[in-house]
Amino acid sequence: MRVDIWSDVVCPFCYIGKKRLEHVAQEAGIELDIHWHSFELDPNAPAKHTLSNTERLAQKYGRSFAEMQEMERNVAALAASEGIDFQWEKANSGNSFNAHRIIHLAQSKGLGNQAKEAFFHAYMTESLAIGEREVIEEIASRIGLDHAEVEYVLDSDEFAEFVRHDEKIAHEQLNISGVPFFVFEQKFALSGTQPREIFLQALQQATHIQQDTDAARCDDEQCQIPPSGAQ
Repeated sequence: MRVDIWSDVVCPFCYIGKKRLEHVAQEAGIELDIHWHSFELDPNAPAKHTLSNTERLAQKYGRSFAEMQEMERNVAALAASEGIDFQWEKANSGNSFNAHRIIHLAQSKGLGNQAKEAFFHAYMTESLAIGEREVIEEIASRIGLDHAEVEYVLDSDEFAEFVRHDEKIAHEQLNISGVPFFVFEQKFALSGTQPREIFLQALQQATHIQQDTDAARCDDEQCQIPPSGAQ
């Protein structure tokens, strides 16, 4: 089953949503064909922030340090329920643009899902500085991407247009304001990390629904999802 997913590698709920969808699909005996799409939560972020995630997000959202720590513990508990060792307090966030470009490189070679998992794990669990070039190169090597090809991409604008195209569709066609965002079988969408039963319903519906002219669809140029389908 085809599932198109817009996400960012520094988004904890994107990793949780990925794992949860995979677990539900596995239990239901449904094989997923995932197509990853870029969505930068902070396109202007530096390669590495000087403040810790806790301090930075407390300032950003107007919360106290203690309140943000409590939120992080809650997110970590949710992540643990899907088998993720989420080390949020140690995470080194940063600009994700180059990570997205390398994921597109990997996807062109049939390694998109492996790349996304590798970047998520490196950031969420290993606390690697996801915006720094040497970290990106290390993650790329883990999934078997050619070092010279990775160097070429990072030294050029290669795959930049793929990232921008994904984001244009997200903002102009799908009206996405947050991620993760899932499109099932190019027919209908779900926004956010949904409960397991909602993911199961979506997978079952996508399995049986008949494609028609009113159904949401994606092609090489745009995605069109009618309001009634974006639930």
